Amino acid sequence: MPNSRIKLLSLLIAASALLVGQSSANLPVKEHVLSNGMKVLFVQRNDQPTIAAGWIARVGSANERPGITGLAHLFEHMMFKGSKTIGTKDIKRDLQLNDLQDQLRNEIRREDSMLRAKQLRGEIADMTDPKNRSERHQKLMVEFEKLVKEQQDLLVKDEFSKVYTQAGGTGLNAFTNSDVTCYVQTVPSNKLELWAWMESDRLYNPVFREFYKERDVVFEERRLRTESTPTGKFGELFESIVWEAHPYHWPVVGWGSDLASITREQALEFFNTYYAPNNLTAVLVGDVNESEVVPMLEKYFGRIPRNPKGVPEVVTLEPKQIAEKRMVAEAETTPSVEIAWKSVALGHKDMYALDLLASVLNGRSGRLYKNIVLEKKLATNLRAGGESRKYGGVFTVQGTVSGEHKPEEVEQAIYQEIEKIKSAGISEQELQKVKNQIQADSFRRLDNNYFLMVQLAVADAITGYKEFIEAPSKYEKVTVADIQRVANDYFSKENRNVAIYNRKASAKPVDPELAAFPDQIRSMIASQMNRLSKITDLAQLKTIVGQMEAQAAQVPAEMKGAIDYLRKKIETQIQELSKKENK
Repeated sequence: MPNSRIKLLSLLIAASALLVGQSSANLPVKEHVLSNGMKVLFVQRNDQPTIAAGWIARVGSANERPGITGLAHLFEHMMFKGSKTIGTKDIKRDLQLNDLQDQLRNEIRREDSMLRAKQLRGEIADMTDPKNRSERHQKLMVEFEKLVKEQQDLLVKDEFSKVYTQAGGTGLNAFTNSDVTCYVQTVPSNKLELWAWMESDRLYNPVFREFYKERDVVFEERRLRTESTPTGKFGELFESIVWEAHPYHWPVVGWGSDLASITREQALEFFNTYYAPNNLTAVLVGDVNESEVVPMLEKYFGRIPRNPKGVPEVVTLEPKQIAEKRMVAEAETTPSVEIAWKSVALGHKDMYALDLLASVLNGRSGRLYKNIVLEKKLATNLRAGGESRKYGGVFTVQGTVSGEHKPEEVEQAIYQEIEKIKSAGISEQELQKVKNQIQADSFRRLDNNYFLMVQLAVADAITGYKEFIEAPSKYEKVTVADIQRVANDYFSKENRNVAIYNRKASAKPVDPELAAFPDQIRSMIASQMNRLSKITDLAQLKTIVGQMEAQAAQVPAEMKGAIDYLRKKIETQIQELSKKENK
């Protein structure tokens, strides 16, 4: 897996690319399909000698099933472990150790099964507590750890990323969401063949070394990002309340009990199904000539066998919601409210009107801020947004409470603003203003090859890249009548889900600066601060600050505040550690 210090930035960039909306009228995209069905998209820009290169698999958590939730995200980690060529000093013994670990894990799973049955009968409280293991179980665990240690001694740590770095590559990273898994970076244009060999090699010769060890790493990531943050578990619960039947019901990181039991055999089956070339798209943006590089891509990626069966279709559709659902939680956080109405999938004809409606409500000049924050002084911040995914979507409004007001007061004020739009609509001036904003934001994103590559990859994997091309004209065609219609069609009481967060009586006050961020970003920041607070190495902390500063120019405007906040906190941490060292 790439360095987790850079991972936050990459995820924020990816999330931003999905949330802001697509653009790119008249973008010169060229398409080529390799002999094995792998699609390649090209955008030639010769203003600098680099290429933003990435590939995307049409697989995310929605393609999982109960028992293997979290597997798509686990693959994001495993794909950085190298191949039969990269990442080991002795591939023969490396592969033997994989087999030996599989055999021992089969034995351990039998012991786990007995513990699971005991927990279900109430004979033990927690099957994961080592004290509940049998003598045989404990012995198996000791033998397994010996195999893990031997394999670790064979590893060439981070060789995959080091090869790229030495060749001048930057931004090596990946992200997983409910619908896709994407692997990205920027390389010098004269190193494109290295990229083609490296990326095809990890698809053609996967090893999945340290599988069970990395599975534990993901389990720990889940603990830090979800279970150790003030609202992480509640956010996960709310998501499962919103989605009744659809696979969006479970978290991308997976349920803890599933992560603890996924096998390497299951992973290989998943890989062979979803990481076949006919389920992948590569995107190259920059100093690249299609006719010159297609033979090279065919040479490397074309050797990967296609999956003749294709991928199983996600057929479960979310049923129409017929009653409001509410969650009331007490957490160590500033009181807040989140309202989520079921909306539409990416590419749906109403998505564009809903996106523009979100912009009407959003921002310091938007209706929510002007009327609820400035005039009524009920909230410190409010955010509206359409989150459309491949198989469905939600339209959310989130607000953080001001002073001694209650979340329910903010909730009712939000409904009042929505009702105004449902009954009276919006003005032509309001609509044109947000159209201009969206188009301006979209064109700015086209200037950066890396962001463009990510957006093209995600768009092609979900709706097809042509939807991305046509988006500007579809936004332009939205009318004030369309805005009023979608408000009436989707913002009904029966179609809404509400999460109320009250502060625990014992909770410490939240940093006002942190409280100003939307809930999702605030949770990300809190998770990262929890991890960073445990770092005591000054050099490592200074490196993190340097990486943030180096990539600051690439961060979307809406994410700059979060990065700046993190950087300031790390700098304070550095100062405090320096004082201790100098005493």
